[in-house]
Amino acid sequence: MKAALAGAEAAVVTSGTATLETALLGIPEVVVYKGSPLSFQIAKRLIKVKYISLVNLIMDKPLVPELIQADCNADKIKEQLLHILTPEVSAGISSDYKHLRNLLISGSGAEAAAIDIFSDISSPNQEHGQV
Repeated sequence: MKAALAGAEAAVVTSGTATLETALLGIPEVVVYKGSPLSFQIAKRLIKVKYISLVNLIMDKPLVPELIQADCNADKIKEQLLHILTPEVSAGISSDYKHLRNLLISGSGAEAAAIDIFSDISSPNQEHGQV
């Protein structure tokens, strides 16, 4: 993974641990996920979380853009890549990535993600994000 991103200004990353790895490498990213409509609808009903990327789950905010299902198309990916590459947005992402790294080093990142996920699954009537 590190070799694939060497020298990259930004990345388009599929949802999963790669989103966290990309953040730890300091690369601004757009997270994408597109699956079969049936599988997505089933997952959406079974799994209630605010975000799909580990970065956003741990930070408990939309630090990196997530393009899911219908939003995952070439035009929106290009739009988001250009957005995260603007100097002010890129600087904000870099600063938040440092905070993320500190959370993980201190051990509180996993705890924060676990608490957030647990509260989401403990409140079945509470409506969250797209997944």
